[in-house]
Amino acid sequence: MKLLRAKDYKRMPWKNGGGETVEIAIFPEKASLADFDWRVSMATVATDGPFSSFPGIDRTLSILQGKGMRLMIEGRKPALLTGETAPLPFPADVATSATLVDGPIVDLNVMTRRGRLTHSVQRLALDHPHRAKNLGGTILVLCHGGAVRLTASDATADLAAGDTAVLTGAASLTIEPAASAVLFLITIDEPAA
Repeated sequence: MKLLRAKDYKRMPWKNGGGETVEIAIFPEKASLADFDWRVSMATVATDGPFSSFPGIDRTLSILQGKGMRLMIEGRKPALLTGETAPLPFPADVATSATLVDGPIVDLNVMTRRGRLTHSVQRLALDHPHRAKNLGGTILVLCHGGAVRLTASDATADLAAGDTAVLTGAASLTIEPAASAVLFLITIDEPAA
């Protein structure tokens, strides 16, 4: 288990949102940005507008900060996505546009290659220890609020708000919040990071 902090990530301008993206990504050898296997980003969205299209990709969105956004997804009813809403999955190769409810937001955006990798996102609000078992693939734990201690096998990491731990090959994970905490547990079904 390795602890990564947001300041260690590569930062890049995000053309759709007019803000900033903090991103973790895995790419095949000699691949371009469009050929990623999976990407997890925390992006500041400052303006309304359409989403980029990534054919062959499955995508999940969650709001980390701000009032949220109204999503117009082709073939679906309009959806309001807020920080209290469960992660919203949708294919990223359909036409999608967003309108901010009240000013900039920060969103958690997970994308994986369809047919090769799958992923899930859990939002956990904890005030007591939590144990996750039978983990596999790559696990990312984003501490959104509060502070927690993670224990996996013989490794321990302390996370404050905004910190992320990346785990591979862990059979179980114990999360101990110092007080109330909000976390996102992201599982990518992949044998190694």
